[in-house]
Amino acid sequence: MFSGIIEATESILKTRPRDQALELILRRPLSFDDIKLGDSIAINGVCLTLESFDSHSMTFTLGFETLKVLDTSFKFWLSYPVNLERSLSFGSRVHGHFVTGHMEKMLLVTKSEALGDNWILRIELTPDLKEFCWKKGSVAINGVSLTVNSIEGLQLEVCLIPETQKRTNLTKYKVGDQIGFEPDTFSKAISHILTQRAEANIDSKIKTDF
Repeated sequence: MFSGIIEATESILKTRPRDQALELILRRPLSFDDIKLGDSIAINGVCLTLESFDSHSMTFTLGFETLKVLDTSFKFWLSYPVNLERSLSFGSRVHGHFVTGHMEKMLLVTKSEALGDNWILRIELTPDLKEFCWKKGSVAINGVSLTVNSIEGLQLEVCLIPETQKRTNLTKYKVGDQIGFEPDTFSKAISHILTQRAEANIDSKIKTDF
């Protein structure tokens, strides 16, 4: 579990093909001085397991399901530094919102530009994701916890304050790029429960009618 507060941005040093997977080697941030094998670390909002590390690098494996979600959009991971966050520790303050690291989809960037000291980022939702997003709700974009400024149709817009611009890779993304997206996990859970109950009620009614 993560908070969506990015700790560092670093470059991908190397990738190695594996059977239905891809090995990913990243530069290790100096601040990651407490990591150990098996740790969960979010890379651009994707929860990955630390397989090995030394003083300069960290190694992870992107599995089949993650590669399927990233698809051809993985090129944007290689084009820009990636956002990094270590998993939450109990007893610490949570400054963002609860982020699972289970990225839902890669979405199209439709606006990316400065507005005074702020930066406006707009992405195009898919219809199945819109129900989990609302004005002033929380979303994670490339692992960054953000508040929804507005939703018009399928266009979701957020505003990046100067500190977010400085600490993350979001301002590097241009119109036409694909960026990682995770909706609020609690809204997905509630929707799933309600859907299951509705389907159960329908099944029960059908059986009663017959």
